[in-house]
Amino acid sequence: MAKLSIPISAEDHLQGDLDAEVNLVEYGDYQCPSCGAAYPIVKRLQKHYGKRLLFVFRNFPLSQMHLQAEPAAEAAEFAAAHGKFWEMHDLLYENQENLGEELFKTLADELKLPSDKLLNAVAEQTYQARIRADFAGGIRSGVNGTPTFYINGQRNNGPFDYDFLRQQIDDALARSR
Repeated sequence: MAKLSIPISAEDHLQGDLDAEVNLVEYGDYQCPSCGAAYPIVKRLQKHYGKRLLFVFRNFPLSQMHLQAEPAAEAAEFAAAHGKFWEMHDLLYENQENLGEELFKTLADELKLPSDKLLNAVAEQTYQARIRADFAGGIRSGVNGTPTFYINGQRNNGPFDYDFLRQQIDDALARSR
């Protein structure tokens, strides 16, 4: 079974406590329909487990198939530099079918971010090093598609539906006791 090769750190995009009982890492692509389908499942898992679950998101844009995946990741990283990663992450998935400059500008305005600077960062690929580092870590961890989830460092090779992931997290919680 593939393992997470890059340990979780404070440099990651985190929701929850680094010391949570169980962690869920997603390598995702903002334009991937399967990642879009997984987004509400992750939200539901977070609500179910509360403080016992740490969620980590890492960029894995499949740019050859999804032309807006990398620009969307750039927009999310720009928002992260302004303390609003999760707000942008959520809005990108909630508006996945409209990814592009017009949406990025609208979302920047909605989040009270300078839209001209966001569009500039996207065009200049300002955060490409961060996105590529996430992608390279995913490759080293055995990611070959999106979404790919790791639970306590072990790759989930099953489906990413709510019931299956919940069972895997319950099993990880039982092992950690």
